[in-house]
Amino acid sequence: MTRTTNEAEAHGRSVWAGVWQSDLCIDFRANRLVLVATLLLAILLTASLLAPWVAPTDPFDAMSLDVMHSNLPPAWQQGGSTEFLLGTDDQGRDMLSAVLYGLRTSIVISALGVLLAAAIGISLGIVAGYFGGFVDTLIMRTADVQLSFPAILIALLVDGILHSMLPALKRDDSAAMVIVISIGLSFWVQYARTVRSSTMVEKKKDYVSAARLFALPSRTIMVRHILPNVMSPVLVILTINFGLAIITEATLSYLGVGLPPMRPSLGTLIRIGQEYLFSGEWWIVAFPGFALAILVLTLNLLGDWLRDALNPKLR
Repeated sequence: MTRTTNEAEAHGRSVWAGVWQSDLCIDFRANRLVLVATLLLAILLTASLLAPWVAPTDPFDAMSLDVMHSNLPPAWQQGGSTEFLLGTDDQGRDMLSAVLYGLRTSIVISALGVLLAAAIGISLGIVAGYFGGFVDTLIMRTADVQLSFPAILIALLVDGILHSMLPALKRDDSAAMVIVISIGLSFWVQYARTVRSSTMVEKKKDYVSAARLFALPSRTIMVRHILPNVMSPVLVILTINFGLAIITEATLSYLGVGLPPMRPSLGTLIRIGQEYLFSGEWWIVAFPGFALAILVLTLNLLGDWLRDALNPKLR
């Protein structure tokens, strides 16, 4: 038993040593900009996901709000209070807490939207590339039509259609789900086109021919054999589209068709804050906007590095 445990531990150490000495990990450690971006991203993700525990207050609990604390400047400005480090908004909500909760909402909704888009795009792409013919033509022509419109317009269209189908009383409760579906239906095309191209290459290789000789079902060949070999470019698209999805969610909320004011994301906070920008309360819009910019920038830097690292031709 002890020998087996020691062998397992030795195997685990060798695996980690191999990962640590891999070209991808060495390139990651050598790129200081990516290291800083990853650190900032990790801080933002951790702070946002732990918002209920690390935020000073719950900014969306109406019972805890005090209008007498509304529009207070940041603590370092005259009239500010150390109780509200980044100031307060027009409803007396602590801006630090609001930004943390807004980050949490934007990240969760955008992540779900990107995963939905990836699931749709990968499924359609691998089916189109494997079967070809009419199925391929139908899926790709649909993708071409969607590419002729900006993603934000597709998201607005889907958002409007879904909201019109819901009862008025349930629209606020279903707002997050509607945004997730809107993002998913707006970003599936890139995954489908990329996976289709990779599948058309993979299906001509010997291991796929061998699987067919064993009379394996097409679904098994696509899922077990082809799918793992077409995932490298998908990881890059996932990282970059995560940033785009966050911007799309923020844009929808800024335009007033996203989350309601009592469940705000970063976009909602920016929309609320811009109404007070010219009256001197700059912090209400500045801090959510700064958090959004840093979040998207770090994701883009990480996505660009991952694209170059996984494709030696781009080095």
